[in-house]
Amino acid sequence: MRRVNSLRESNLLALQAAWLLTLLTAALGWPVLAGEREIFAAPAQAKPDLAAGLKTAAAGHKRVIIDFGGNWCGDCQVLDRYFHDATNRPILDANYVLVHVNIGQMDQNLDIAAQYHVPVSKGVPALAVLDEDGELLYSQRSGEFEAMRRMSASSVTDFLNEWKPSMGVRDAGSAPK
Repeated sequence: MRRVNSLRESNLLALQAAWLLTLLTAALGWPVLAGEREIFAAPAQAKPDLAAGLKTAAAGHKRVIIDFGGNWCGDCQVLDRYFHDATNRPILDANYVLVHVNIGQMDQNLDIAAQYHVPVSKGVPALAVLDEDGELLYSQRSGEFEAMRRMSASSVTDFLNEWKPSMGVRDAGSAPK
């Protein structure tokens, strides 16, 4: 009987430790752990989500950021948190449509990654930026964001500001920056 109680006590202690770690992580703003949130829909949803994102971007004169990764990826979790922090969210919302493409275990939606010249084999998260017409403007070539846990939110701010469309007056037929 004592062994059963010890097992229950150790399970309770483990649960309490996990709960405290979650609270501490949130309170200190530490990077999240892999699998904390469901960011990426099922791999089969990628093509419909991308089509909807392109349509929304065209209607709103925004750019599309395609974020390749998976819910298992801790760096993908950190990037998503940085995309939606108090500094970056307004830039993201005003200028972009964010589309998450689930690559499964590096074995799904590789055709989409290839279409936009994104070598996911070099690491995820991996990004591509499209203009409002769906033309490729940027593709991550060498795993620039695959170590997000060691980067700051300001690197995402710099990226968003670099690739956002110009908001100046355009001549008819001219494309944004």
